[in-house]
Amino acid sequence: MPEEKPAARRYVGARIRVGEGRARLVPAAERGPGMLTGRFSVLSPGTERRHLAGADREAGYMALGRTEEAAGWVLAPVPHGAAFDPACPGAVTAPAGMEARLVALARFQQMACLGLDRVPTDDLSDVLVLGSGPVALGCVLELYRRGATRIRVVTTRRHAPIGRAPGVICVPSEGAGRGRLVIDAAGVPASAATLTAPGGFLGLLGTPAATDTLGALQVHRGGWTVVGMHELAPAAEGAYQDAFTTACRWLAGHLDPALAEVWCRTVPGGKAPELFALLDAPGRPAEPVLLLDWGTV
Repeated sequence: MPEEKPAARRYVGARIRVGEGRARLVPAAERGPGMLTGRFSVLSPGTERRHLAGADREAGYMALGRTEEAAGWVLAPVPHGAAFDPACPGAVTAPAGMEARLVALARFQQMACLGLDRVPTDDLSDVLVLGSGPVALGCVLELYRRGATRIRVVTTRRHAPIGRAPGVICVPSEGAGRGRLVIDAAGVPASAATLTAPGGFLGLLGTPAATDTLGALQVHRGGWTVVGMHELAPAAEGAYQDAFTTACRWLAGHLDPALAEVWCRTVPGGKAPELFALLDAPGRPAEPVLLLDWGTV
């Protein structure tokens, strides 16, 4: 979620604070008038790890809530477990009837949908994605929706669940070769650059560290086009909600329901500190999409 001070009444009652390498639960606050209860939280492992290493702060990425009258989930960029204003900046609404896991998947596909609008996708015969986390998963799903039938995914994980996505072939970096269109979904642009073919396109979808660089001479000699794919980059009015709706409807109509079990894990909110402790450990959950359930706390 953005590094900013919360606007008045945008949310209240963040349930997790992180910093100095650990996460801790805090008591729930009373929900404000007109606010939705944060029923589920969607985690972004990379974001959470960065926040864990920093100073004490509220933890959060995306929250899911809905009123008793509304059939569709509202997804908002507010802290974990917080109640929130459904009209807060960045909030989007899912079509009626979708389960929370599919809405969480759609959030990551939404990012790719907005980012891929910035690169040429008329020829998806030679596409390569770096990473196997939730951002990469959303990316390969969107690439498949756009017509890609063979997507090389570079990952160090053995038996990565992303390998179950349609069209995906998991490969190690040593044997991956190069691609005309390379999407860095792991936030490691220097590694992605080594996989980009001369004259190719390098899309930066994952968030790099502030200290990461790409050499201008390297880009110049490679003849690359480097494209920033941040979801909040300037776009047409309504594009943010439209991309989310597109992803939701496509997943609801095309995804094998069994894959939600493979890709998503829901953990009781009260177990959040234990889950955060595993995010950078060998025993971290294999599922790329992680949700916290606050209905059990």
